[in-house]
Amino acid sequence: MRPRGNLSLTAGLLLFALLLVLRVLLPAYSQLVFLIVFYVVLGIAFNIFTGFSGYVCFGYSAFIALGSYGMALAFKELAASTVNMFVVIAAGLGMAALLATVLAIGIGGVSLRLREVYFAIATIGLNRAVRFFIEGANVWGGAEGLIIAGDIIVNYGDKALSFVSIDFADYTLIALGVITFVLSYKISRSRLGYALLSIKEDEDVAEAMGVNTTKYKLVAFTISAVLAGFLGAVKVLKDQAVYPPDAFSLTLTIEAILITLIGGSGTVIGPVVGGLVYSVMKYFLTAYFPGLQLLILAPLLIIIVVVFPYGFIGWLRLRYRSLREVLI
Repeated sequence: MRPRGNLSLTAGLLLFALLLVLRVLLPAYSQLVFLIVFYVVLGIAFNIFTGFSGYVCFGYSAFIALGSYGMALAFKELAASTVNMFVVIAAGLGMAALLATVLAIGIGGVSLRLREVYFAIATIGLNRAVRFFIEGANVWGGAEGLIIAGDIIVNYGDKALSFVSIDFADYTLIALGVITFVLSYKISRSRLGYALLSIKEDEDVAEAMGVNTTKYKLVAFTISAVLAGFLGAVKVLKDQAVYPPDAFSLTLTIEAILITLIGGSGTVIGPVVGGLVYSVMKYFLTAYFPGLQLLILAPLLIIIVVVFPYGFIGWLRLRYRSLREVLI
């Protein structure tokens, strides 16, 4: 007997291994590899809460933005006094996790007592609220944002800048992708995963059976937020800067929703497939049809969602019964 979900775990790990090999052997495609892994991790992290519980957070970009600010602040505050650059990066990851956790618990502790669509409505203004606070209070660089390229060059040299933004950011993101995917797989088979599934199916029945729905939703929400914070921290290593309009854009949240829908919401391997499909389409459409990529991408995404209403993985599970136990 093969373990439940064995095919999903194997397929996901093989994809990350393939991307790692591609990054090592063909550095000319490093931008494509980074884009693929970024969207795959975005989809998995978003799916841990939204896909498993059925609740949609429209302010998800705020956690990615705070992760970016956490890493940028670490370089601004510690680079001049810390000899080892990797200590600064570790501090940045810690700051990203802390900021994302504080916001998740603060917002989730209140709004997760609301049900489904009311929770979604409560989170719509999250991005703008945090952004306007940063700009209005003129904290963390205010409307001008934070640029860390100069701090890296001054304290560690030009070579360190290229190393961090090219090699280190890429390999760190791949490592984050593997960790996020394995964590998602473990959650799907844990008490937390089963609790979230019961909430998604019928929250009233889950509560009647003794499931502390608010607690489990808050745990999943916080885990998803912290992973988004890590993603934002790695993103700023790549971009070398964080600007409020871009960091708090609703685009990343919408893309996360699309990725889970394309691959299969609530599945482990679905966001991996969705992230792969979406990133490749976006990359090549931008390369070959600059200026028209969104005009072409939008109808393609609509067609995919209409043809595969349960996502690619959902369609495979419905069509082939033999895949239901090994493909989750």
